[in-house]
Amino acid sequence: MSLYKKLRLGALSPRERHYFSLGLREAAPTLIATGIWAFVTGIAMLKSGLSETYAGLMTLFVYAGSAQLTALPLIESNAPLWLIFAAGFIVNIRFVIFGAALQPFFRHLSWQRRLFLGYITTDISFVLFMSRFGDDRPVGRPQHLWYFLGIILPNWIVWQSLSFAGIYLGGFIPASWGIEYAAILALIAVIMPLIKTRPFIMCLVVAGSVAWAGQLLPLRLGLVAAVVAGVVAGVVTEQLQHKRGA
Repeated sequence: MSLYKKLRLGALSPRERHYFSLGLREAAPTLIATGIWAFVTGIAMLKSGLSETYAGLMTLFVYAGSAQLTALPLIESNAPLWLIFAAGFIVNIRFVIFGAALQPFFRHLSWQRRLFLGYITTDISFVLFMSRFGDDRPVGRPQHLWYFLGIILPNWIVWQSLSFAGIYLGGFIPASWGIEYAAILALIAVIMPLIKTRPFIMCLVVAGSVAWAGQLLPLRLGLVAAVVAGVVAGVVTEQLQHKRGA
């Protein structure tokens, strides 16, 4: 039976249901921040000049808040199409690393299912999954898939729902409310409890420093540099830890 039919008919085994529910519970605290961020992104797309139709298509097919917010000022300034795609690719290049780390857990699935999982994966889902199963052996067990689905499916639903709400209802919210700051505070509230390891701390410190130093760079290249530097710092720190442990 397909994954979709199992979920739709509730035909999960007790073990599958347990891990799917576990993923739901652990993802739940992050959904408030996800929803606020999605709502703000929906408003930003509309205010950048996109029509409601194109904004809706962007949130469905791009499904990456950082890439969307990076592309919007470039779209607004009539930048070349290749530059918009290049900026979005660089900002989201961390997902190449995420995909490489997740591949051993899901390589037994068909390429269509792996493509779906790649599309719907988020930063928070990767962090939660690797925190629980990163050192689990053997990889590719059923609980890995059902736990991961329990994280990523509600995240996608909340993002799409609140992003469309921002697109169609954001115009009624006064700018004086400063809702973009609410999104930042919500994201900080989600990130703080996850700061438990040295690689994570190093990633945040380096990314924050580079982002602050690169504020004056054009085309939001400071954000791009911060993402790359943060990922590299986290990976290098983790590798050094493993060498010292060995």
